[in-house]
Amino acid sequence: MGFAASESDLILTIGLGIAIFAIPAAFSAFSDERPPRVASVAMVLALGLVVLALVSKPGGYRLRTIPDAVAATIARVLNY
Repeated sequence: MGFAASESDLILTIGLGIAIFAIPAAFSAFSDERPPRVASVAMVLALGLVVLALVSKPGGYRLRTIPDAVAATIARVLNY
């Protein structure tokens, strides 16, 4: 499965964005004593997207390169 590097960065950014919104949703569900169904589905989706991005980018990602990839993706989308 060969994605371009920019497509892998986009998939990673979307996955991280979903995870950022799913974590507070899970805490909210736990604090209201509800089962965190939607948050769980969102976390599984986010994990799948992040793993897909890690596998599809040649050479993978390092912790240092993730902020640069996210910033470049946001800049590319905003300047479109």
